[in-house]
Amino acid sequence: MKLIIAIVQDEDAQKLTTTLMNDGYSVTKLATTGGFLRAGNTTFLIGVDAERLDHALELIEQVCKSRKQVATSPSPVAGAAGVYVPYPVEVTVGGATVFVVDVEDFRKI
Repeated sequence: MKLIIAIVQDEDAQKLTTTLMNDGYSVTKLATTGGFLRAGNTTFLIGVDAERLDHALELIEQVCKSRKQVATSPSPVAGAAGVYVPYPVEVTVGGATVFVVDVEDFRKI
């Protein structure tokens, strides 16, 4: 048995939940925050049999696509100490960060 830990952008979370559950996967969702933009993420814990691992990873890849987004990044104003002005920057967001770990023991109590 394997445990997939998938960290996805909140924008993809609902569609991923629906997709995984429609294919018979049990999903535990955790609200998390982090990354470059300090934006909301959702962390999924998905227990799968080893033979279904590749299929689950394919579903995650299909749903969680990378995309461009404009974000504001503070930049110092010349001549003004400690003053910052927002500066728009294009960043890549979305996709998924996925960890797969072996599960030594699983019990549903």
